[in-house]
Amino acid sequence: MPSPRLLTTAEGHRAGELGPQEWGLLLFAGTVWGASFLFIAEGLQTFTPSQIAFGRLGCAFLTLSLMPKARRAKIEPADWRGIALLGVFWMAFPFWLFPVAEQRVSSSLAGMLNGAVPLFTAAIAAIMLSRLPPVRQAIGLLIGAIGIVMIGLPAFGEGGNSAAGVGLIVIALLSYGLSINISVPLTQKYGPLAVLWRAQAIALVLSTPGATWGLRSSSFAVVPALAVLALGVGGTALAYLAVMTLAGRAGSTRASATIYIAPPVALALGVLIRGESVAVISVIGSVVVLVGALLTSRAS
Repeated sequence: MPSPRLLTTAEGHRAGELGPQEWGLLLFAGTVWGASFLFIAEGLQTFTPSQIAFGRLGCAFLTLSLMPKARRAKIEPADWRGIALLGVFWMAFPFWLFPVAEQRVSSSLAGMLNGAVPLFTAAIAAIMLSRLPPVRQAIGLLIGAIGIVMIGLPAFGEGGNSAAGVGLIVIALLSYGLSINISVPLTQKYGPLAVLWRAQAIALVLSTPGATWGLRSSSFAVVPALAVLALGVGGTALAYLAVMTLAGRAGSTRASATIYIAPPVALALGVLIRGESVAVISVIGSVVVLVGALLTSRAS
């Protein structure tokens, strides 16, 4: 009898073209996540990276706690491992890593690099499903990869600090790619709300020690606090709920195409609100990743 696999994923229920509901979920989550990098940059004005992670998780957990369905599901003991992994690798770890990275790179660059999530998601899905993605999706992912290289290239000419920031973001994106795949079978079994609420509870506990330690070197201000509130309610509760719903319907690879919407949103907000400068090649790269999103989101 073969031994059970430690990590599994699954395909989505909808193999055909994305419908209006799926596109709505994709556009909503992508737009909110694009704005999240601006919220992180504003939060860093007074809070530490650990406190930002804790604050967004706390706001998100309280938001989902208002939804009765979050508490009703009975999770089988064997599935708690997957939920715990989501709490670590989709939330606690990358939620801390992104603010650390944004101390070294601009919010617009961080947001544009976030478009690489589908590349990691598809690669990990191929390993977990023991097969390559369909040709059309593979072409879309390749186009997206080219766009991501164009976006991140200028950062390597700005010194080691910026290059390190890019490296930290890549590690966070790898963590995201693994987590989206883990979420698919759990979402299909229990629904996104039940899984997300429990994963956030685990991540919130893991983030508490770092946030408490950060009280020694942080302060409070209204604008950064509102930014963390928006980051929690919008980017961590509602957007995550939307993308997990999409993953259950359309599969992890196409759900991860949500991230392709984030780069142009992060670019626009970083330039217009924070006055960040962005290289022309990065702007062109954002257009390229949108082309990749269209191909990746086609029928599987």
